[in-house]
This record gives sequence, C-alpha cells and structure tokens, in this order.
Amino acid sequence: MKYCIVYSTAGSQAQADKIAAALLENRAASCVQTAPIKSAYRWKGKIEHADEIRLVIKTRDELYPKVEETIKSNHSYETPQIVKVGITDGLPAYLDWITEETG
Repeated sequence: MKYCIVYSTAGSQAQADKIAAALLENRAASCVQTAPIKSAYRWKGKIEHADEIRLVIKTRDELYPKVEETIKSNHSYETPQIVKVGITDGLPAYLDWITEETG
C-alpha cells in the first residue's frame, strides 16, 4: 500500500477547519495538520502577499482523487494549491494507522 501527504492552503482558519473536517468525516485522510503561514506568489501577472493556513494531509495514494475533490468543493480559491507528495518510507505502525483511519 502506498501513502502520500497532500499540501494545501486556505485563506482562513475557518476554511481550513471546514476542509479538515470534511476530509476526516469522509475518511479521505487520517490526519490534517494546520498552521498559519505567510505566502508570497505571482497571480495573474502580479506579486501577491497573503496570510494563509497550511494544510498537511496524510492519506493513501488511492484516496488522492477523493482528497482533491473534497478540497475543491470546500474551497473559496479559484485555483487552490493541491500538491501530492509520495511517502517512500515511514514507521510501519504509523503507516498502518493511516490505513486503519482511511479504510
């Protein structure tokens, strides 16, 4: 079984909490961590700065489409950050826990 971490951002803690709750309720993720960050990025030809909330989502590879759809359907951004990073190794008990909580 393969595992991954999905990174996303939200414009507010309330929105991040809504996304996290949806992911956990539909068992698309075993854990969602949130933390405030400051972002600088180019958007539509201009440099922007924003206070955002980072989401770090632990899940299984096969659930990525469900994670992506859940984020998109609960997000206010036109183009939300949704990036999947594969987990190549990890504590077996932790990876088992991901499986149990997303099964």
